[in-house]
Amino acid sequence: MTDSSRDLRDEPFEPEVLDSDLVYEGRVWDVRSDRVRYGDGEIVRQYVAHTGAVAILALDDEGRVLLIQQYRHPIRHRDWELPAGLLDVEGEEPLEAARRELAEEADLVAAHWEPLVSSWTTPGGNDEIIHIFLATGVSPAPSAHDREDEEADIRVEWVPLADAVDAVLDGRMHNGILTIGVLAAAQRLRDRS
Repeated sequence: MTDSSRDLRDEPFEPEVLDSDLVYEGRVWDVRSDRVRYGDGEIVRQYVAHTGAVAILALDDEGRVLLIQQYRHPIRHRDWELPAGLLDVEGEEPLEAARRELAEEADLVAAHWEPLVSSWTTPGGNDEIIHIFLATGVSPAPSAHDREDEEADIRVEWVPLADAVDAVLDGRMHNGILTIGVLAAAQRLRDRS
């Protein structure tokens, strides 16, 4: 990595918010409309105000990644994903949320955790940031979690990480969080070898 690439980063910028209205209050997230002073004028932007989320790239001793498949109504698909969930417990740190979500979605615990990558999912339309953690030393949780709705028929598969990378690059899997996670994990493992 060159010195100049180390300086390449997103920059905070906070123009004055003149008005911020709650347009819709949802069960999981809200929609807001902000009027913002920008440059010599004003702009209005609507966006989803999101709690944030975590995802887990669980990797076993054989180099396989845990993938789950579940129905996602907005896209009318059962897409492949990483175990993930909302930061919706007051005061819960992202790592603790990741531990909870791995147990809830896959009935697993992990001995070793490290931050992998964080990403704004759709910065033009929401303020969600997702923190993806690498979990290794994976074993069964002490008890199984009760699941309902879309989670009731989650399909769980352990897939070689290289196969998941190929599926992403071949356009066979489209989930953005899965894409970021498997590519980041593959790069992290390459850097370590």
